[in-house]
Amino acid sequence: MDERIVSDRIVSDRITVPFSGPGAGTAPLTWGQKAIIQDMRTSDWTYNISGAHPLPEGLTVEDIAARLSRLMGKHPALRTRLGTDAEGRPCQVVSASGEIDLEVVTFADELERDAAVNYANKLWLDWMATPIARHSPWSLRMAVMRHRGAAVSLVLTIGHLVADGVGALLLMTDLGIGELAGRAVDPDALCLADLARREQTPEVRRVSDRAMRYWEGQLRPLPPLTFGAPKSPDYRPGERCRNVRFHSPAAYLAVLAIAQRTRTDTSRVLLAVIAIAIGRTTGVNPLTTHVVASNRFRPALADVIGSVVQNSVLTLDLDGNVGDVVARARQATTLAWMQAYYDPDQLAELTARLDAERGHPARITCRISDRRFSTRVEAEAMARSASVTAEAIRAQLPETFLKWHKYVYRWTDQVFINIEDRPKTVYLQMVFDTEVFTTQQVEAMLRAVEEVAIEAAFDPDALTRVAPDRMP
Repeated sequence: MDERIVSDRIVSDRITVPFSGPGAGTAPLTWGQKAIIQDMRTSDWTYNISGAHPLPEGLTVEDIAARLSRLMGKHPALRTRLGTDAEGRPCQVVSASGEIDLEVVTFADELERDAAVNYANKLWLDWMATPIARHSPWSLRMAVMRHRGAAVSLVLTIGHLVADGVGALLLMTDLGIGELAGRAVDPDALCLADLARREQTPEVRRVSDRAMRYWEGQLRPLPPLTFGAPKSPDYRPGERCRNVRFHSPAAYLAVLAIAQRTRTDTSRVLLAVIAIAIGRTTGVNPLTTHVVASNRFRPALADVIGSVVQNSVLTLDLDGNVGDVVARARQATTLAWMQAYYDPDQLAELTARLDAERGHPARITCRISDRRFSTRVEAEAMARSASVTAEAIRAQLPETFLKWHKYVYRWTDQVFINIEDRPKTVYLQMVFDTEVFTTQQVEAMLRAVEEVAIEAAFDPDALTRVAPDRMP
């Protein structure tokens, strides 16, 4: 046990937890692993999935250690590390056994339980931004907060290489925590190594071949960058990208009203509204953007513990009225999601060929990701049954806010907008290139999301009002 004094009333220890399980061996990388490795290398971001979770009453640190051991033994993905095969190519190596540290933070008895909870809430944010490899040889890091002898809160951080958001929730289910606690997880779900081997078969390779034909049609007419060249291509890492969050309960009600009238789900309505807001601010029309697809609707991928999320691409014509764009988004996303399962190496080859043919490199530098999980179900139910009024929307307008955050180091997108999993609000996180957009333009873009939604909530003829040549 490695003891460290955090303060005179908080002590941090480490317990070594042994584990063993089936599935040892070597396999190629999965397509999802290749995709996330590419993103990690180009963005300098960890892509860790991290959170703090309250624990049921009556658990001890020893109980949590036992659960961690079982979790590591059950899921080969958690025993997976990157390696190199006999031909020198990257691969994944699954170990049969090993040891992992459980970090234990003990709080003095005189402290209130809230001290442990607050500490955990700060710790998970720190761990989210810290590469796991600095502290563990495995793609998982866990800490338990102990207060008056009881385990009260758990911090869990998982590397995106071995799990996406849904995969992380499924792992949490096996720990007895999280939104899916109590759900049965398919015991026969494909493990990552078997998925990688499956992706080498002719049948699944043909899926990637079909996707490339779709991607070629989307990529061929691209300009060099979605929003034009940056003003200063040479920059110091850490000073180019900023992060801003936008919260609008009024936009949420308006999106419900649009979804109800158009009989469209809220994800496609949000995509259309965000695209129109981008078009109004930049004049870019049509807008080609990456959209993120979970791929878990595919046979055999629903309960995979791994990262099966990949980018797809679509182009939206923003002319006409908002309803027109919603209808186009409904059709375009269906096709795009069907073409989001592919070998990233094959896409890189296609991109290089098209760059050579057109005489200049072209990149999609806009990305929109709907990361909602639990709140999406509620939103769709409300869109079917809620009676939204203009008065209710206006009453929520004072709750709208933007919050600016510190710079991030590097990002490949000029605009990356995440729709976050927050109840009864449109909550957007946006990372943008400060060499392309001013803070005033970004604020105008985010507020336009609310404006577009409200304008179209009760007016089926509301125009997109996308005018060209707004970029500097």
